Amino acid sequence: MRPLSRFVYSLTSSLFLLACVSAAHAENWPEFRGPGRQGISTETNLPLKWNQKENILWKSAIPGDSWSTPIIWGDRVFLTTATEEGQSCRILCLEATSGKTLWDKEVFRQKPRKKEQRNSYATPSPVTDGEKVYAVYGDGSFVAVNFQGEVVWTNRNYPFYSQHGLGASPILSGDLLIMTLDGSSEGADKLVGWQTPWDKSYLVALDTKTGKQRWKTMRGVTRISHGTPVLWTTPEGKTQVVTEAGDVVQGYDRDSGERLWTSEVLGEGKVPSTLVGDGFVFTAGGYRGRESIKAFKLGAKGDLKETNLAWEQKKGTPKVPSMIYVKPYLFTIQDTGIATCIKADNGEVIWQERVGGGFSASPVSAEGRIYLLDNKGETTVIEAGPKFKVLAKNPIDGQVQSSIAISGGRLYLRTDKNLYCIGSGK
Repeated sequence: MRPLSRFVYSLTSSLFLLACVSAAHAENWPEFRGPGRQGISTETNLPLKWNQKENILWKSAIPGDSWSTPIIWGDRVFLTTATEEGQSCRILCLEATSGKTLWDKEVFRQKPRKKEQRNSYATPSPVTDGEKVYAVYGDGSFVAVNFQGEVVWTNRNYPFYSQHGLGASPILSGDLLIMTLDGSSEGADKLVGWQTPWDKSYLVALDTKTGKQRWKTMRGVTRISHGTPVLWTTPEGKTQVVTEAGDVVQGYDRDSGERLWTSEVLGEGKVPSTLVGDGFVFTAGGYRGRESIKAFKLGAKGDLKETNLAWEQKKGTPKVPSMIYVKPYLFTIQDTGIATCIKADNGEVIWQERVGGGFSASPVSAEGRIYLLDNKGETTVIEAGPKFKVLAKNPIDGQVQSSIAISGGRLYLRTDKNLYCIGSGK
């Protein structure tokens, strides 16, 4: 082999190995709000700035209407959508490097029911364990497909109705697919379960292999909610499902579904998902003068009311976007575009500044930054610290309510028409 040929061969091999190593170390984004379910990524070398002409690696058209977040596993991106005015429930698989659609599968059909204008018939984000993709749609139906798009199982035993529609997403833990179903009554009095508390809300856990019920637990008296649960590991090593509804924040034994504790967080129709950190669970939301952020101390059992309430803060409360915890601070973005930094251990407001715009998507954080994506496609990047500093403002075209996903050094942004893949360079 000639010297030049050996050099080219060696360089090509090195670049291929480097690409393989980079792919192997890329962090998957397997469910709503990422691997820890709290919007935090350990990825590095992420793009800081982009626009329609810079750092957009690809853009792919996505059919139908859906506000679910894309999820990423290896070189595959998965999304849900609903076409034909919400009747056709679909899962799409795209190639992460090119945006090419590998398959687009109708998993079943549903009868569209009531929902708010800001909701969709495919709002719950899918979740994957690397073997199957699991999804839930507006009528409460579950499905699992393999990575080739073949349906493995369906479960349509939990018909769902809510005056707001279905907004929560499922989570995975071990061999359990866990979902909250906090609906309202479709009877003559539509206020029941919505503004009037009732006792029909529940959590359900399905076996990931078969789709059959492993446990189902009623919440008690509460009202509708749209937040996605989070997991907390006790000092004894037990896993709890921590979840909030319209009037309660609660902890359940992951394996049995037993309700271990419940605390009071009055406020109908709560949307932001719960966060956990340093022994606290953080909640946000509420309506009709009851908007606030609360921090409850984890670890107690029983009907606690507010005995484990550590602090309450009425400034900076988001109604739709979830909060994000970057130790030692809690960051919020209100629907009206006001960002707030709060000391997580005591609720003290460190700063509060207007970013501008309107917000629905939940923030994500990586590399000491927080990415705030507004309803018109502009992402404001700020420092995740005790001083408010805007690092960049990045516009794209489209209406947005889906949250950003991060994997492989790239950001994935879903608009009403397209999925964008954003990265530094080619």
